[in-house]
Amino acid sequence: MSAETPRSVTGPRMPESVLRKKSAEIVAPPPGTITGPLPPPPSAPGRHPFRGTPAPRPRQPPRPIRGKRPIPIGLIALALLFLGLFIVAMGLGAATNLDLSFGRPEPTGAPPRAFPVMEPSRPERLSIPSINVQAPILDVGLASDGSVGVPPLGRHNEAGWFSGGPTPGQFGPALIVGHADTRTGPSIFHELHRMKAGQKIEVRRADRSVAVFEVNSVEHFDKSRLPIQRVYGDYSRPSLRLMTCGGTWLGGDAGYSDNIIVFASLVTTKGA
Repeated sequence: MSAETPRSVTGPRMPESVLRKKSAEIVAPPPGTITGPLPPPPSAPGRHPFRGTPAPRPRQPPRPIRGKRPIPIGLIALALLFLGLFIVAMGLGAATNLDLSFGRPEPTGAPPRAFPVMEPSRPERLSIPSINVQAPILDVGLASDGSVGVPPLGRHNEAGWFSGGPTPGQFGPALIVGHADTRTGPSIFHELHRMKAGQKIEVRRADRSVAVFEVNSVEHFDKSRLPIQRVYGDYSRPSLRLMTCGGTWLGGDAGYSDNIIVFASLVTTKGA
């Protein structure tokens, strides 16, 4: 069958340039591409969307912690000034050999415990090489008239330690007494007045230790003018007092007029 001849179309004919165009192609946008109208920008709450972005507010300084106030700058500067003056003063003192320290007390003698101190222990034997004394020690107390007792005459070659005071080597003055003589002749402390400063006295104790004392002075006192505080009351360090009678013989119950006292200080200790 022969092809039919196309019928003519009445009405205005479309131009050839239009007829040659293909139909429009729909091209998919790349992934992520926004198609359609953009959403409106979000408006900040409390302000008109067209007023723009407000300027940032200035930051306020942090509030101080309750109970702690900031240190004034002037006070810090004053402290640094005094520190600088102190350092300069110390430097000048070192360079010129001057003492520019503030408020340092002057030394007042030997520091505490610059000497030996012993635990209490009863004395047993007395040794005084300079006057050739080697004697046992017995305990004595107070006599009926309130004075310090002495060894009985039958034991006049023994020394008597006053048991109401410190033991030799403890803090305070230990007191050892003895007779100077009897009706029959010299006794243990007959030569006590001949002792001199620097000589040594040794006391052996029950704990098998030896307290070594050095003589400070040998002094005579009228019995009515005895310096009680100096003899019995000095507790600044361990010390020893050796005491006997001396001076003029008065006779009767009075005996001798004076007391002879050796003042000595503990200087070292050793084993028996």
